[in-house]
Amino acid sequence: MFLQIASDGWRESLVSLVVNLPNGTSVYRRAVLVNGAVPANYAEEVLLETVKGICGNSPQRCVGIVSDKFNNKALKSLESQHQWMVNLSCQHQELKSLIKDFIKELPLFKSVSRNCMRLAKFTNDTAEIRHAHRKYQMQEHGESIMLRVPLHCKDCVFEPLFNLLEDVLSSARAIHSVMHDDACKAVLMEDHTAREVREMVGDQGFWNEVEAVHALIKLVKEMARRIEEEKLLVGQCLPLWDELRAKVKDWDSKFNVGEGHVEKLVERRFKKSYHPAWAAAFILDPLYLIRDSSGKYLPPFKCLSPEQEKDVDKLITRLVSREEAHIALMELMKWRTEGLDPMYARAVQMKERDPVTGKMRIANPQSSRLVWETYLSEFRSLGKVAVRLIFLHATTCGFKCNSSLLKWVSSHGRSHAAMDRAQKMIFISANSKFERRDFSNEEDRDAELLAMANGDENLLNDVLVDTS
Repeated sequence: MFLQIASDGWRESLVSLVVNLPNGTSVYRRAVLVNGAVPANYAEEVLLETVKGICGNSPQRCVGIVSDKFNNKALKSLESQHQWMVNLSCQHQELKSLIKDFIKELPLFKSVSRNCMRLAKFTNDTAEIRHAHRKYQMQEHGESIMLRVPLHCKDCVFEPLFNLLEDVLSSARAIHSVMHDDACKAVLMEDHTAREVREMVGDQGFWNEVEAVHALIKLVKEMARRIEEEKLLVGQCLPLWDELRAKVKDWDSKFNVGEGHVEKLVERRFKKSYHPAWAAAFILDPLYLIRDSSGKYLPPFKCLSPEQEKDVDKLITRLVSREEAHIALMELMKWRTEGLDPMYARAVQMKERDPVTGKMRIANPQSSRLVWETYLSEFRSLGKVAVRLIFLHATTCGFKCNSSLLKWVSSHGRSHAAMDRAQKMIFISANSKFERRDFSNEEDRDAELLAMANGDENLLNDVLVDTS
């Protein structure tokens, strides 16, 4: 019926192109190897070729693209040329970019990073301090570690900073003990740097700031992890960012160090990644209907801003033919005032406990789309928009080549034969993982495939036929 293309890896060396289908499954399409910075027009060309390669003379079947890069150029350019498309930026990547915004622009992050680096280097590099630190760590945790100092202090790298903050906080008691150790007193008073570190460690404000920065990164990282695990859909985007705003507000109240700067960066990132489809899918998905005082289940228009309400109207009229536009808006008004029969609404919103995670989840994820195709079939124009919008993924998370496959690809050159074999390997690996619904990057899972790739070409082809 229709599909979406997910394009992941533009920030790396290999781009994976995956097809998302309305029944909830995904199919690996192909890989594109790239070197260095890729221009937006090349990305646009690759995406359009992929659409044509899948859809042929029916490009309208591709109702959208989600990509981890090129939101401001390639995606918007394609959307402007093809009015039926809804092209989205990957929200997993947007949250990672938000952390980078914090690191690059917040004075708090810069000062905490600088101070923790000084503390870690002083602790690791000064023999007496290092030995004392290890002694107290053994007493505290039963093991001793060196504080992890980032090798490259680039603004855009947040994992090394997070690791450093984790080490400093987990070693807090050991570090305090070192500062009061009689064997270290002479060293701690030896020079200006040592005295500054001692004063810094004794200041509760320093520890509050370290904990604040660590907590904020952890907060956003946890939300990004959830996006990756749950495969965020477009209707979930507005609730996600509302949740993030609420958590940031709580964080600010707890630590009292943000001075409003964090909220401003969150809003800026929200505006940069926002798409009108977020509001439209949120309104049209029966999953978010709210029961009013009369017992009706109505779409949550009251949760939208006036601008977002206008976005809903504009997007719906863009996604239907000119002749259908007024009909779609009339149907939207009926949807707004009548909503969905309570029995069907409760059925769509029914949850069950996940036996693996123990968390509550929607019992039938496909019910939102199915109710539009069956019970709500009277909404002929609006229904066509609804079933397409509410299925769209808002993240590219899924298959990624592990390092072993990437090393094999890079080590075998870029000849036509090598590229052909690489494509076969990646296709087999991707689809086997989609079939298992297992996207872990464990190296041993592709060991057999790598052995096959270095061996008999006919065996590789046989497996490729079976996979297809």
